[in-house]
This record gives sequence, C-alpha cells and structure tokens, in this order.
Amino acid sequence: MSRILHRTIGIGLPTAVAGEGIYITDREGRSYIDGSGGAAVSCLGHNHREVLEAMKAQMGRISYAHTSFFTTDVAERLAEQLVELAPKGLDYVYLVSGGSEAVEAALKMARQYFVEIGQPQRRHIIARRQSYHGNTIGALATGGNAWRRAQFKPILPETHHVSPCYAYRDMQVGETPEAYAERLAVELEAKIVELGVDKVMAFVAEPVVGATLGAVGPVADYFKRVRQVCDKYGILLILDEVMCGMGRTGTIFALQQEGIVPELVTIAKGLGGGFQPIGAVLLSEKIYRAFADGSGLFQHGHTYIGHPIAAAAASKVVEILQRPETMSNVAKMGERLQAGLDAALGQSPYVGDIRGRGLFRGVELVVDKETKQPFDPSRKLHSRIKRESMQRGLMCYPMGGTIDGINGDHVLLAPPYIIQPEQIDLIVERLAAAINAAVAG
Repeated sequence: MSRILHRTIGIGLPTAVAGEGIYITDREGRSYIDGSGGAAVSCLGHNHREVLEAMKAQMGRISYAHTSFFTTDVAERLAEQLVELAPKGLDYVYLVSGGSEAVEAALKMARQYFVEIGQPQRRHIIARRQSYHGNTIGALATGGNAWRRAQFKPILPETHHVSPCYAYRDMQVGETPEAYAERLAVELEAKIVELGVDKVMAFVAEPVVGATLGAVGPVADYFKRVRQVCDKYGILLILDEVMCGMGRTGTIFALQQEGIVPELVTIAKGLGGGFQPIGAVLLSEKIYRAFADGSGLFQHGHTYIGHPIAAAAASKVVEILQRPETMSNVAKMGERLQAGLDAALGQSPYVGDIRGRGLFRGVELVVDKETKQPFDPSRKLHSRIKRESMQRGLMCYPMGGTIDGINGDHVLLAPPYIIQPEQIDLIVERLAAAINAAVAG
C-alpha cells in the first residue's frame, strides 16, 4: 500500500527504476520511450553524464546557502548565461524552484512595479482562455484552464480572460491570419477599456500554448499586435515560456520567433532538464530599476530559490543547449516528427489537426474531420490513448477539455532534444497504433 497521495488515487502506477537517454525503465523491466519528456521537462533525456558531473562537483563545494545571506558563483553564472542568451532588453534574472513559482513571482513583480512607480491603482491581470500558467493560487487564477480552475474558483483572485489564438477552431471561414490576429488584438484592447485604461497591470500569454491546447502557436503578427496594445496603455507583457521555452520550439526562447520583447518572461521545465527543480523570471531593466530606485527590494522569496545544485544543473543544461548541434537536432527532428505524424495520421478521419514547432507537437482528435466535432467527453479518449500508449512502451501527454475545459481531446509530444531519427519513427508508429486502438475501444 502506497503512503503517497498520488495525483490519481488507486490506479497502480508502474515504478520507474532507471532512465537512460530517451528511455525510462520500470521495476518489471519494461522500457518506455519518453515521448513527452515527462511534461516537456527532460529536454536532454535521462542520466546525462555532463549534467550529473556538474551537480556532483557543486555538491563538493556547497549544496545550500540561503539567499538572504549569500549569493553563489554558480547562481551568478547561470543568470549571466540566461541574460546573454535572451533577447536584448531582458537584463536580470530571478531564480525560483519551478514554473508555478516563476509565474507567481512575475505577477508580484508586475504589481510591485506599478506600486513603486506611483500607479497603485493598476491591479487587473488579463490572460487567455484555455491557457495554463501553473497550479498555485495566483498562477491558477491567471490560467484559463477551465477544468483545473473549476472547484477552486471561489478562492481564486480576480483575473480576466480573452480569446486564445486558436486558428484551427476560431479563425473564421475566409478570414486571413492577419485579420484574425487583428480581431484578437481588438478584443484585448476592448477588455482593457472595459476594465479601465489605467487599471490593468499585465497581459499574460504562452507564446506556444502547451498542455491545455496542445502545441498551438500564434498566427501572423499576433504578438506584435499584442505588444502594440500593451504599449498603448502602459501594460506589462508577461510571456510564459515554462513549457515552450528553453529550446523546445527550435529557438532558446520561443518569443524569439515573434520579433518582440516582453517585460517579463518565465522559464522552468527544460531549464533544469528534470535534473533538479528550478525556474526563473527574466525581467527588463525598467522593472529592476523601479525596485532599485524605490524600495530597494523585491518583496517576495522562497527557501530554495537560487539553490546551488539546481543552478549547477541548469547552468550545464544551458551550456549544452547553446551548442549548435543541439538546436540543429531539434529543428531536424521536429520536421521529421511533423512529417511522420502527417503521414501516419493526416488521413485519419479522427485526426483534425497536427501542429506545433520544433520538438513540441500536438495532435487534436475529432469524431468528424469536416465538422471538427469532438468526441463525447464521457469516452475520456485522452485517458484511453495514454493507457494504450503506455502498453506500447510510449509516454505521451494526452489531455481532455481542449476546446472549453470539457470538450475536445489532444495529445502533446515533447521528446528529448537528443532523439534520433529511428526513435522519432518509433514514437509515430506507437502513437498511431495507440490512437487507433483507443478510438476503436
């Protein structure tokens, strides 16, 4: 009998005992391709020798120093690495222990920024429906994942939501991507005006939406239009790259493909590669300067922020991500994954859309390809696909409620960046078989 309160009670999870490369092995000796990197975490696979050696070396120096007393060389080095890699304008780093913490910190930075500069009336946060920004109270409130929010709604702080950029379902017949992007920007501006042009503090969005929608990227110049709206009303733009960042979409930061720079960016997951819990917020000079010239502090903190061993692991991960062959492989294998999915599933009457960037791909399931009608949620198709995939030795990330928190099913794939062509082909083969079995079951 397990004494752990597992995410789902009584399902009898296999016990992982070893990991190597893109594979995880359970206690019975079964091997699974980690086709989702856990939750888009294990970007360099498992048991990476260079990362483990970096962690061991740091353990031999110092394993913990509270950040109210000390900084450490390894944390300082990681911050330097991240600023060097980030688009110009993101000049400082605040280290945390995960994605939800990063989003919480970014929200508090946004609020404190306006207090520091004498605009305390700015309190509203606008985000997008069908987004996911974490499971802490503030992050959950900001996210638009209806299913995750439902039972906690009475205790969630007020947050406002606008439409996602979800072209597969929401772009109108005959509407161009540019016109669709403009329509969404108009909707955002209307929400700002509704709430009060001097009352909104931040707009929060994932550059490529991960778990809730399944690798949905923006159309045309959507984010440039969003940036313009935020600038017009003096609103901070927070981009959440916890899942889609750190090379997952083919560039170190997903926002680099949009040609804009936000005031705040959150990263985690791939930053530590699963070797240690770590996340970070990258912030602009103007936010840092407001704190430095004002109260002289950021009124926030957690016990394990800037943890030296986590910083050592992340520093080595970031170093490896910078090697030309790493991002080159993400691009090549991402193209192969998309092509393989198109070939194996593109003609399926039950696959409505195959999308994504780099090694971040989503497959949306439908009953009818023409009408885009989703499966009845009572079938729990996503759960069936997960079960069938595991039986075939594949870990993927299926989710339900794709459309509105209740209806719709998709599968997210986010394999390690070290994956090879034949392993991509195995993922496609096993996923296609799992989907076919789940639909027929």
